[in-house]
Amino acid sequence: MLTATLQYHGRSFSFNPVAPLDIALPLKPGPEQVNCFWAKSVEIDVIRVGDFVGSVAEGGSTNYKRVHLTPHGNGTHTECYGHISPDPAATLPNCLQRFLFVAWVVSVAPRPRMGGDLVVELADVLPLLQAAPVPPEAVVLRTLPNAGAKRTRQYSGQNPPYISAELAQYLAEQGIEHLLLDLPSVDRELDNGLLAAHHAFWQYPDNIRRGATITELIFVPDDVADGLYLLNLQVTMLELDASPSRPVLYYLTETTDGWAGH
Repeated sequence: MLTATLQYHGRSFSFNPVAPLDIALPLKPGPEQVNCFWAKSVEIDVIRVGDFVGSVAEGGSTNYKRVHLTPHGNGTHTECYGHISPDPAATLPNCLQRFLFVAWVVSVAPRPRMGGDLVVELADVLPLLQAAPVPPEAVVLRTLPNAGAKRTRQYSGQNPPYISAELAQYLAEQGIEHLLLDLPSVDRELDNGLLAAHHAFWQYPDNIRRGATITELIFVPDDVADGLYLLNLQVTMLELDASPSRPVLYYLTETTDGWAGH
């Protein structure tokens, strides 16, 4: 088995670089694509110019197509503080400068609140976070039950679960730079523009955490156990506040030696 090692907080870990665990949902057209916030479905058009047709199936020499998508509404996406800021420089390529992080995967059930909301509360996540063997840079939050229907769910108008502002504030205080979760948003679907969890996690606008990101609409399969992983957070170079993304995990096993990387 191929292995690689790293040293983090004075402890050595190994992982298998050819055993990735993909926790992204694919972007594809049609109703079987997860969707939220009333976004139009992904569309993929064949480009036609004169006698040229960008489809091998239609007799063209190559496939050449145009994609229409909404990063915040279609599939797995990663966003920076530019999501709630007018700063034109607050784009994901400017904010996300590293792509490998030590991540802690936890599973928790949202708790019902008055009015019918389901909320992931700090009290339920806190003991799970405190069990991490080392302080993680990223937290991957899997909500329970972990139904496979999350892969294609149409969330718009359904008031899906979200996290509490208290949890977002705690993650910021603990230095968690990257939050990944299998929900459409860290905030309530309709909250009159308050976006309390977004503001708390990015500490916006008073003490902005410019390198912090939120990744939404992931899916963590049941066979990915809670625990410590290396996260590879892959994004496109779109100069926007958000981008389609592909987070990939590698299970970390503690060893007795490693190289001095962080």
